[in-house]
Amino acid sequence: MTVRFVQLFSVPVTDQARARDFYVDVLGLELVREQPMGPGRHWVQLRPRSAETAITLVTWFDEMPAGSLRGLVLETDDLDGDAARLAERGVDVGPVEQMPWGRYVQFPDPDGNRLILQATDADGGR
Repeated sequence: MTVRFVQLFSVPVTDQARARDFYVDVLGLELVREQPMGPGRHWVQLRPRSAETAITLVTWFDEMPAGSLRGLVLETDDLDGDAARLAERGVDVGPVEQMPWGRYVQFPDPDGNRLILQATDADGGR
């Protein structure tokens, strides 16, 4: 196999517009593409600025109910500042957890998908 990178992954949501606004306006991701995708479907693709991997906000996978995603990890250089900004915007941010490799907080998106915002130490805990 010659896999070069992860192109995209899907985040299950109930309302794509509401989720798009959260991921763009609250988390600061950029909107890559938004367009109709056929009858009853809409394509919403986002990504962190300068990233190759994108996120699609999906409503059409029965086996992926909204709120079922766990473990989406977003890296930051300013954990305390970003966690405070999330809380100011009404996001239910958990406490900062310290680990040997760095620190993190957990929080839900509007559908209850659980996200992690982390700051990895420069040496990665080695």
